[in-house]
Amino acid sequence: MTAQSPAFDVPADADLPPLALDIDGTLTTPDHTVDPRVFRALPAWPAPVVLATGKSFPYPVALCHFAGVPERVVAENGGVVCVDETVRVAGDADRVARAVAAFRERGGDLGWGEADTVNRWRETEVAARLTADEALLREVADEFDLTFLDTGYAYHLTDPDVSKGAALREAAAVLDRDPAEFVAVGDSMNDVSTFDVAGESYAVANADEAARAAADEVLADGYMDGTLAVLSRLVDRAEP
Repeated sequence: MTAQSPAFDVPADADLPPLALDIDGTLTTPDHTVDPRVFRALPAWPAPVVLATGKSFPYPVALCHFAGVPERVVAENGGVVCVDETVRVAGDADRVARAVAAFRERGGDLGWGEADTVNRWRETEVAARLTADEALLREVADEFDLTFLDTGYAYHLTDPDVSKGAALREAAAVLDRDPAEFVAVGDSMNDVSTFDVAGESYAVANADEAARAAADEVLADGYMDGTLAVLSRLVDRAEP
């Protein structure tokens, strides 16, 4: 796979907006793998692209690396921002760690096994498999004043002052862009804050109810098909 031919024609002089793109459910296939068209579409986009995900920091950085695009990422639902060599880590990680300890002391299991590569490099929050005890996680989240997120891929406990939307504001400031210039695409409740900050927002067809309610438009297509439909629309709109 090369990055030579985009999934659609992008005129070299096109005036296109910056993007804020979720990964899981938005740049992936229904079987949760990265859609190979990502490696053509992202390098072809002439404006900044910020990947905003609930995954831990190394995952979106690696995707940027393999796609051959600048490392502009929001990770851990806003807990980590890395844009053009500027890195910010936010949130009360100690409080999250205490909540996880309490969860385990009461018989909870995050569900990822001994290696736990989902959390091994996570700096600001914790993620649990959807098979984990949701009621106990919610109880612990309330006790430690943490936000509980069900993204459809994992349960997250995160600092209530952290969000993808707040992180997008920071990323936009580093890029010297107005957050309202961004077009956001996502599929989950953790994308709602991004939709609130971006000037234009789309929920792919597979989005949950929270994302669908917050988006400016719910797309007819899901996953990467929906994302590409938005990008194609933006290109068509930019043509004279």
